[in-house]
Amino acid sequence: ERLANLFHTVDIIVFRPERVNMIRNLCKKADVLIDALLGTGLKGSVREPYKTLISIFNESNGLKLAVDIPSGLDSDTGEVLGISTRVDFTVTFHAMKRGLVKREDLAGDIVVADIGIPIEAELIAGPGDLVLSLKPRIPESKKGDYGRVLVVGGSEVFSGAPALTALAAQSVGVDIVIIASPSPVTNSIRSFTPTLIVHDLEAKYLDDRCVDKVMKIAERVDAIAIGPGLGLRDETLEAVLEIIRRTPREKPIVIDADALKALARELEVVKERNVVLTPHAGEFKILFDVALPMDYRERMREVERKARELKLTILLKGPWDVISNGYMTKVNITGNAWMTVGGTGDVLTGIVAAFLAQGCDTFRAACAAAFLNGLVGDYLVKTKGGHLSPLDLVNNIPTILTKYEKSVKIHPAVKRALREFP
Repeated sequence: ERLANLFHTVDIIVFRPERVNMIRNLCKKADVLIDALLGTGLKGSVREPYKTLISIFNESNGLKLAVDIPSGLDSDTGEVLGISTRVDFTVTFHAMKRGLVKREDLAGDIVVADIGIPIEAELIAGPGDLVLSLKPRIPESKKGDYGRVLVVGGSEVFSGAPALTALAAQSVGVDIVIIASPSPVTNSIRSFTPTLIVHDLEAKYLDDRCVDKVMKIAERVDAIAIGPGLGLRDETLEAVLEIIRRTPREKPIVIDADALKALARELEVVKERNVVLTPHAGEFKILFDVALPMDYRERMREVERKARELKLTILLKGPWDVISNGYMTKVNITGNAWMTVGGTGDVLTGIVAAFLAQGCDTFRAACAAAFLNGLVGDYLVKTKGGHLSPLDLVNNIPTILTKYEKSVKIHPAVKRALREFP
């Protein structure tokens, strides 16, 4: 419609099959051709009529330019999705795309154009990460559509940790939360609320006898959170590794707390998996034998380097959280000193698991969860003056989510489309 308003100065030809030869002749005669057919949102092979138009475009001898990315090229991987334009120049917006660097034979000379997006929009986790992680609620919804989460945690000393993780996932909006825990804490966890499903692993602590039971439950869920309150027995750490090995690579897992110590024994077990690791600086050193620098630029580079090596997502907890999947890195600046209280990390794990269960990729889920967890803490300090508990966080997650759902209006169809991309 907007293009139609230019008809006095621009000849506009709407593609129809019977006009193929006319469009081919126009392209052959053109001195300059601009490719603005398809962008970074393309998924799957190029379909008609774009396939024919790209073929016609490539036949021309004129100077060719692409807007943002050559049509048909995957902006992340550089893969040609069936067919792609070949251009002399690409003017890409805001930042270089990884796929362009890999396919300069198709992209030609690349120019990065500043379109006014501030660096903070790319670097700082914020409301956009949260809003785009919220799964739209539709009238036709049924139980299970908004995710199922399994929490593997608890030991004879720690009953609260897995309960907090489960309750946090529930507060985000997950439909079904299951806890698999050792016998000594099963009834204690059940006493928190009747809304949680608690499976007794029939053992004093997690060990190899529990693995088959955990894996059977895991088949029925969309995401797993493992680690809160498990303890550090050798048998428990070995069971954690076995559970990770037997989990399908594509199933999302959040690995936190004591389960991170297990990874120090066999870090390769998580490589190239759909995993979020949530260490603090001390746990990061245990995992990677690297003492993180205080300088945040150096810290971000180190986290990004390790995430890239393992091909997973790391959410490094701290005064400012650092989140990276090895290619994209963000910093979360919400949160405050009152959140040093025990249990806030368990809440964060549950929020990450919830977003994963609802279909978010690991990087977006981690960014949204870090932002939300800290924001709830900031809200509590503002309204209570500090002295918060992890249960305060859990109980106020819906309050903050409701504010954002109401204040940021994005059409559900747009939200669903945007959720597909990092």
